[in-house]
Amino acid sequence: MHLAGERLALDPGGALYWPSRKLLVLADLHLEKGSHFAARGQMLPPFDTRETLERLGLLLRRYRVESLVFLGDSFHDAQGARRLHPADRASLTGLLEGREATWVLGNHDPVAPEGLPGQAVEELRLGAITLRHEGVPGPQAGFEISGHFHPKASIATRGGPVERPCFLADAKRLLLPAFGAYTGGLSVTAPAIAALFPRGGRAFLLGQERLYSTATGPLRQIPRAAPAAPPPALTRHGGGAAHNQTGGGAALSQTGGGAALNPTGGGSLGQHGGAAPAGRPPLGKRRPGPISAP
Repeated sequence: MHLAGERLALDPGGALYWPSRKLLVLADLHLEKGSHFAARGQMLPPFDTRETLERLGLLLRRYRVESLVFLGDSFHDAQGARRLHPADRASLTGLLEGREATWVLGNHDPVAPEGLPGQAVEELRLGAITLRHEGVPGPQAGFEISGHFHPKASIATRGGPVERPCFLADAKRLLLPAFGAYTGGLSVTAPAIAALFPRGGRAFLLGQERLYSTATGPLRQIPRAAPAAPPPALTRHGGGAAHNQTGGGAALSQTGGGAALNPTGGGSLGQHGGAAPAGRPPLGKRRPGPISAP
């Protein structure tokens, strides 16, 4: 997608890559959430930090990353960095080594993470775009990239509605999904998110190896496919299967080894190659291809 004249790549792993800056942006890791609840008597498996860092490592191997920006709630509480297991601390430090790290402060982590490299800021401005934890409603926000709300969206399929974490975008702002292993989601139709996108936008749902794109329209209800849509036709292009559904319904297309997000049309499904987010059921597989957007 493009924002303020900048080309931004949305990865199915739930992160944003900014090619011209060699920058990776992630939101809401909520590291050490498991240990936070364990200290209060709610025993959760203590592997959320390790799984989240493993997924981060996959992205760092995929892209040429010189800088990282964490958009707040990187730790589940202000003491989370102190509770890191020595092995997880060493892993995180190794991932940050040789890279510039910026920790945008969030409501869960209002102070800089103790003992970790990088700088802590309230918000970060890069060119015409401001990166902050929580989006600011209204035009005064300018061009904005934010997190905080853990957006998720549903889309109708022949097998029933499918709900996924998602990116949500319009011409002025981009809302990132939560990256952490122990994070729930808030529907894009919720008032807090609708206040940021009163005219609607485009949701990019996270799939196994691709993104599924659908226009939301004004955020009053979840978009649905037309009930009388005909069944999809099956064709083949260069060794890859392509499904094309018309009549107002969602469509998924795949060609030879490349993939592209298509933000046009009502309820079209675009796809990307990329990392497979852990813990999400597959929606199909394809050969990796370049990420591109109109």
